[in-house]
Amino acid sequence: MEIQGRRVLLLGGSGLVGMAVARELMAHEPAELVISALTQAEALAAADELRHDEALRPGTRVEPEWGDLFLPEALKDRGRGAVLADASDRGLMLDDLFGELNDDVVRRSTLGSMLLRRRPEIIVDSVNTATAFAYQNIFDSAVRLRTAAAAGHVDVDAVERHLATLYLPQLIRHVQIALEAMVRVQTAFYVKVGTSGTGGMGLNIPFTHSEERPSRMLLAKSGLAGAHTLLLYLMARTPHAPVVKEVKPTAAIAWKRIAFGPVQRGGRPIERVDATRAVPLAEAFGADQDAFRATGESLEGVFVDAGENGLFSTGEFEALTSLGLMEYITPEEIAVDVVREIRGQPTGKDVVAALDASTSGPTYRAGVLREAALERMEALEAEHGVESVAYEMLGPPRLSKLLFEAAVLGRLYEDLAAVAALDPEETAERARALLVEGEDLRIRILSIGLPILLPDGATMLRGRDVKVGPAQGQAPEDPRLPENGWVDLRAANWRHWSERARAVMEGPRGGDAEHGSRRDVEPAGRRARIRPGRLAAWVFRHEDHGERVKR
Repeated sequence: MEIQGRRVLLLGGSGLVGMAVARELMAHEPAELVISALTQAEALAAADELRHDEALRPGTRVEPEWGDLFLPEALKDRGRGAVLADASDRGLMLDDLFGELNDDVVRRSTLGSMLLRRRPEIIVDSVNTATAFAYQNIFDSAVRLRTAAAAGHVDVDAVERHLATLYLPQLIRHVQIALEAMVRVQTAFYVKVGTSGTGGMGLNIPFTHSEERPSRMLLAKSGLAGAHTLLLYLMARTPHAPVVKEVKPTAAIAWKRIAFGPVQRGGRPIERVDATRAVPLAEAFGADQDAFRATGESLEGVFVDAGENGLFSTGEFEALTSLGLMEYITPEEIAVDVVREIRGQPTGKDVVAALDASTSGPTYRAGVLREAALERMEALEAEHGVESVAYEMLGPPRLSKLLFEAAVLGRLYEDLAAVAALDPEETAERARALLVEGEDLRIRILSIGLPILLPDGATMLRGRDVKVGPAQGQAPEDPRLPENGWVDLRAANWRHWSERARAVMEGPRGGDAEHGSRRDVEPAGRRARIRPGRLAAWVFRHEDHGERVKR
């Protein structure tokens, strides 16, 4: 893809990799380079540094953005700890995290709002998403919640704080918002700089922050990194999504600078502390404040700045990067791969493409055997005098609804041509008579949890279970309910089926075998028949935009 003149957004742009990518991109003269960071200070400092960089071209604007991408925009500068401590803020966060994804959730989110405002054509995401979620430490949260429960002190606040640490809901909602916003603004290219969680090492990794080897949090980070990769793999298979790629470094990333000065951890200087006396082991781990004293000074030393990974001493850096251990890769090398992928120059480092190439898709043999399976199932249906329409094991209920409505049409009409010419009011009455007066088909529908909405639209037949019912606060008249899982006998629905039948019969131009292999063609003997499975597949593929785009 051409970068010149494009709007580019760098998520995590103030970090070690983000800044290297920004400098690599500037040589290709994007129209706008938006640098997103967690804090305002980080974003402003990064933007100012890039504006004075020798790589900047006159036609490129550098703009800052900031805030926690995983929070609603109204809370983006509060800090996660402050949000969790406030019941109202925490409630807003949890509502948007666990509620239905809708327009309000997308627009309220920091990420969604940023994308809708900036409308980037290219996004480079170097946020360490897996670390951000995994280091919320669900394990400690679970221990605290269970301890409180054992003492009888569990309240809503404790439950909500634990819910806020659950990893997968956060990751899923993050990906959903990103995709929805990118589709809306027609982002053309998205590349993620991911992580393996262990710097490319295995489960024997010796670098860990607990006695476990590896620690549970480190494994959680790796698990989330893998889950994120698979969600991106699916995103890349979604119609209207941008081109999706992931570059996944598997070594330590270094370095930003080497210096002497105060050593900081989490943005704060480490305080120099000294012991005042020897303490017996039995007393050493209590709250005895007399055993040590603060000197009032900051710990200083020589360090290599590894960006988000922290400051490493000479010894730490030497051990970490030693041959046979984590070793390391420079941010500039990652940036080169990222920009080459954007420009359409394959690097062999795109994990999404690697998954595409190494997964097993549909096969010729399976296609041939599908015909044999369908033939045998139809023969058994004829032998036993039964039409096996749907059992509601595949889902969603909308599929079963479509299958049964098509089956009703198959009982009433000879072929698709007759369905295309049907009279909606007459069909509604004939369908009502078929299901009310005939027992088997009605029982099959009701037994699997689908209600039957009668032609008057005000009454229905139902069984013991109803798969699709009104949610809390939802009116029974909501039109989404019959669409999602009610067999709908109203005239308006049969009019819709008539339009579908015409569209299926007409098909695309050049849709016959004699016109070549450009179009997907059904066997000729089936095209005019009313086949519930085929019609439901057509609806899913063309109306619901559920088509597969990769094989």
